[in-house]
Amino acid sequence: MVMAGVLKNVSSVRLSNRRTERLRTPSFLTPTSVYLTRRSLVVRAAETDANEGKSQVPDKAPSTGGSSFNQLLGIKGAAQETNKWKIRLQLTKPVTWPPLVCGVFCGAAASGNFHWNVEDVSKSIVCMIMSGPCLTGYTQTLNDWYDREIDAINEPYRPIPSGAISENEVITQIWLLLLGGLCLGGLLDMWAGHKNPIVFYLALGGSLISYIYSAPPLKLKQNGWIGNFALGASYISLPWWAGQALFGTLTPDIIVLTLLYSTAGLGIAIVNDFKSIEGDRAHGLQSLPVAFGIDTAKWICVGAVDITQIFIVGLTSNLIVGYLLGAGKPFYALALLGLIIPQVFFQFLYFLKDPIKYDVKYQASAQPFLVLGLLVTALATSH
Repeated sequence: MVMAGVLKNVSSVRLSNRRTERLRTPSFLTPTSVYLTRRSLVVRAAETDANEGKSQVPDKAPSTGGSSFNQLLGIKGAAQETNKWKIRLQLTKPVTWPPLVCGVFCGAAASGNFHWNVEDVSKSIVCMIMSGPCLTGYTQTLNDWYDREIDAINEPYRPIPSGAISENEVITQIWLLLLGGLCLGGLLDMWAGHKNPIVFYLALGGSLISYIYSAPPLKLKQNGWIGNFALGASYISLPWWAGQALFGTLTPDIIVLTLLYSTAGLGIAIVNDFKSIEGDRAHGLQSLPVAFGIDTAKWICVGAVDITQIFIVGLTSNLIVGYLLGAGKPFYALALLGLIIPQVFFQFLYFLKDPIKYDVKYQASAQPFLVLGLLVTALATSH
């Protein structure tokens, strides 16, 4: 009986300790030390898991310490800015202008009627301003406006979700850039003596594509294939068509050729989707990285860029290189093939290694060779 009483008391003490006495247990006792150590290990393990999870989504830029250069270009890692003109410039994303500017020059070269005199150079510069700062700036500002809720997740430091610029200021900028671009298109038609305002029509059509790409209810960017091809065509085909129509005649073979080349633009457009995975998934946008996952989407991206530029035997032999070889201009085809090699190199060096971390480095390294390839194609098809 005595032993039973002792055991009962011991059990009672243990139960009491588990329920009410743990916090009062002296810290030098072994059981409490083990408990705290285990708790610390659990917390550290949770933090490690969380950090590993974060590596799969884009980094959020800090509120301070970002790059002023990135801010002016409109890319991630931008510094916070209070100057409204710098903020307005950031919204237009000047880093996206060069492909449009080069596209106009490619179209002018393909026309066979461009001459290095004051008038033709002035026309081309006005066309570049229409395509780049005005209509691309309109497109980027419009896209940021309709993506403000997504950017609040992906890039909360951007001007609109951060509140650095007001709603009225953004809407005013959208309208001014749109109307400015359309007016320049009409001016170019009058300058070139066009009976049909084809440059104006191209500017209007491109502006419409930009709107339905970003705005509901259509919002083409909800579908990774349709949206990215529309974006690629806008960056490659439309400025080329504008430049060629300004100085010559836009022919059906050039329309087909540039639309095929726009498949490479689709691949370039996919690059921008990797930084937006978190927000796109939260808002139901089926970008290719969301629909297929990061690993599959990055191979789709580089495949679209590379295959478009390489001669494929059989039914796909009418791609860019095949076209140039068929036109009896093998030196241009060899030059284009030579420009593909560094693109593939940078794909493996940066993009395929980590498409989220190295998206900007990849674009800065590889895209100049793609643009040079466009110029080679334009020169080869010059009428």
